[in-house]
Parts: sequence; structure tokens; C-alpha cells
Amino acid sequence: MDFVAPHLSDLNPSPRLLLGPGPSMVPPRVLSSMATPLVGHLDPDFLRILADVRRLLQYTFQTKNELTLAISGTGTAGMEAALCNLIEPGDRVLACIQGFFGQRLAELASRHGATVQTLEVPWGQVFDPERIRSALRASPAKLVTLVHAETSTGACQPEIEAIARFVHEAGALLILDVVTSLGGLPVSIDAWDVDVAYSASQKGLSAPPGLAPLTVGPRALQAIQRRSRPPVFYLDLLELQRYWGDPPAYHHTAPISSFYALREALRLVAEEGLPARHQRHLENAERLWNGLEDLGLEMLVPRHLRLPTLSTPRLPSGVEDALLRRRLLDEFGIEIAGGFGPLAGKIWRIGLMGHSSRRENVVLLLAALRELLARS
Repeated sequence: MDFVAPHLSDLNPSPRLLLGPGPSMVPPRVLSSMATPLVGHLDPDFLRILADVRRLLQYTFQTKNELTLAISGTGTAGMEAALCNLIEPGDRVLACIQGFFGQRLAELASRHGATVQTLEVPWGQVFDPERIRSALRASPAKLVTLVHAETSTGACQPEIEAIARFVHEAGALLILDVVTSLGGLPVSIDAWDVDVAYSASQKGLSAPPGLAPLTVGPRALQAIQRRSRPPVFYLDLLELQRYWGDPPAYHHTAPISSFYALREALRLVAEEGLPARHQRHLENAERLWNGLEDLGLEMLVPRHLRLPTLSTPRLPSGVEDALLRRRLLDEFGIEIAGGFGPLAGKIWRIGLMGHSSRRENVVLLLAALRELLARS
């Protein structure tokens, strides 16, 4: 059968200002790095790039964990790697659920054969550490899963250090989702004593989607080494550790250009410095919160629990969610997201992450919303 190729124009998507829950805007330096010529995935130059990525991730995670790397896959691959390397059939997992991604952790743990007990708070709220402690005393578990920055609600779970202490008192390990916090607000893996944490390249780090930073502490590494059988091959952290080793052991063909981009994005993080970067995110978030409140929009999450990287204003009465967001996209080229699950049609999700967290972006968004709301 003959194939007639259709006439296709040059690749030219519409320009967008990405102010949703991810991906964030990618800095020009990071985009330019992806045009660097390829080398092989076992080339000595590429192995040096992986070593740079590890050191920069250790800085960004604030950890000395040697098993710190980036999974070839999105943040969901990081989530699944964290779970499948530690879970064996019948293991008990306490899944702490504050929103969609806490639910996903519970689902994936179940799919990998764990017996999952859930502990829940309403979407938009966070856990009192004592409640987690009580749950573990009543029903011990091997693992506890928790989301630091819940992307579905805009709420930040405080007191991670206290929660980790209670988890370890119960003989369990803590897996922490920092997908929407890493690079945008303080994440201190060693000081908090977190056992495993994972993130994604496309949010606070402002690299393209496709890599999942992950770090594993000594307790979790010992548990992985003691497994009775290996986990799924592609996400096997011991195999990946050997691939990142010296000399390397072939595991898969890494996405070379994506690693170029992540290295450059992390270099920007280090150049700015974590304290300055966190302060920039907080200052721009406060500008946004104040501006939204001036427009009469109530925030879902109390100020002391809000994420600087993701804000969730409630929709004003009489405003059609999808229609206004479409007008914002068509008329101003600005992308924000709506809520989902129990918050569908009730909130917007506005991201100020990484390179997107800029004062001029806040001013433009507020001006556009003011005009569109006046017409609604």
C-alpha cells in the first residue's frame, strides 16, 4: 500500500506563558543546551555529565546520599521507582492522602503487591504528625508515603522532620514526594531524615519533562539490598546505581539531550543559590496572593500552608471555569489549570515555578484576569 506523506508545516506551536502546575517555562540557556551535539551514553564525557548531575542534585536535595540520580522518565517514573524498589508482596504500606498524588501513591503501592492502609484528610488540608504516629502504633507498616507539596490542592505539608522521626520510631521508612517543591521551596532531605524522595525535571527545576530526580538514604538502601528478588528491571535502583558508577555498567540508553538540559537547569539553581531562589518564589507568590485577593478571589489554603510554587484560588461565583481559562489562553497566551477530583470547577491551579516565577508574569496574569473577570 502506497503512503502519501501529508504536507506538514514547520514545527511552530503557539507561544505560551506556562503558569499552570507544570511544565514551567524553560530558560533560554537550558533550551540551548539541548542543541549540544550528542555523545554516546557510555562516552567518558557523558559519564562526567552524569557525575555533575549527581553533585548538583545532592545540593538541590540537600543530601549527601550517594544513591542520588535521575530516572529516565517523568515524575511518575520516580514515584514508581521509589515504591517498587522497596515493596515486596505482602508488605504493609501506610499511604497518607491529602489529594490526588497521595491517592496515586496508594494505588501504585497496591499494584506492586503491598497491603495498603490509607490515612486521609480533606483535599486542601494537611496532616498533624501525631495522627500519623497514632496510625503506625495501631497498625505497623514497612513504608509510609507522603506528599510534601500536593499539586492538586496547593497545600504544603509541614513538620516533615517530626513525621520522619515518628515513622522511624515505628520501624518504617518514609517516601516523600517533592515533585512540586524541589527547587522552589526548602527541601532538606538529610536534616529531615527522609529515606527516599523523588521529584520531576519540569517544575521547580525548569528543565523539559522526562527525568525524575531521586535520592535514597542509608536505611532505604539497606532495605533495597536485602530484597528477596529484584524489582522491575527498568526502575531497578541498584542497576541504575551501577550505570552511574565508575566504570559504568550498561543498563539502558539514557536520553542524552535531556541530561544536558537537566545539568544546565541545575547549574542555574546553584548559581542563584537555594536561599535566594526560595526567597524569589515566596516573594512572587505573595504578590500573586495579594493580587488575587484584591480581585475578590478567596484562596483555598491558609497562607501559612500555601505552596509558593502553586496557588489555588477559588473560582468566583458565576464564572465558567473552562471558558475563562480558554479565553486566557487564546487572548493572552497564558496557561493555568483547573481543579480536578472533588475540586473540579471550584479552584484554579496557578504555578509560579522555576523560570516561571517572575514578577512580570505575576503582573501580566493579574491584569489579564482582571479584564476577563470584568467581562464575565
